Amino acid sequence: MCGRYTLYADPDFLEREFEIENATDVFPIEHRYNIAPSQDVLSIVAGKHANRAGFMRWGLIPTWAKDSSIGYKMINARSETAHEKPSFRSLIQKRRCLIIASGFYEWRKEGIKKQPYYIQLSSKEPFVFAGLWDRWKHDGDTIVSCTILTTKANEKMATLHDRMPVILDREERQDWLNGNITDPHLLEPLYTPYSSEKMSYYPVTSFVSSPKNEGPACIEEMTSV
Repeated sequence: MCGRYTLYADPDFLEREFEIENATDVFPIEHRYNIAPSQDVLSIVAGKHANRAGFMRWGLIPTWAKDSSIGYKMINARSETAHEKPSFRSLIQKRRCLIIASGFYEWRKEGIKKQPYYIQLSSKEPFVFAGLWDRWKHDGDTIVSCTILTTKANEKMATLHDRMPVILDREERQDWLNGNITDPHLLEPLYTPYSSEKMSYYPVTSFVSSPKNEGPACIEEMTSV
């Protein structure tokens, strides 16, 4: 699963790497080291000529929902069954997005405590989660929200949790955003767990466990666990 993550990349790099056509509309953005559900997150959708970036609330609120509180329960969606669920099946066809991250956290139970770990690409470059989005309107208010797809853990991540977010490489990103692909079964190859060899992780302090805490201290490596 994915319940907390970071984004502290250079905006110029993000603009080039993800081919963002409206960079002046979204950058600069503050560095974030403890992004939590219900907060606005930087996301990408397909534009007419290139990709467009903007902010969505993390925690999907389906268009048919009676109130927005359902979003707290829908921060993740299982990629294997999303095409079957009422909340996600239409979004798989027409409302797919990318969610940019520098890394993410996972908590592993060790004895009587839960030890947080910070996970990132071995290259330390920003990457993207596969996401779904929807637009909810109620009493004159409009909220654009999103969820992060998850898949089974790769060999390295399995030491922390049995699930991990769906991470897409450069070629897969464009397939995910390709509006001409509407058959959910054609997207299944994208749900393959990201390569263990391209990922790394290390323990961090419990400082990150509170979503109220922010700053580089969240990702400082512990010298001992």
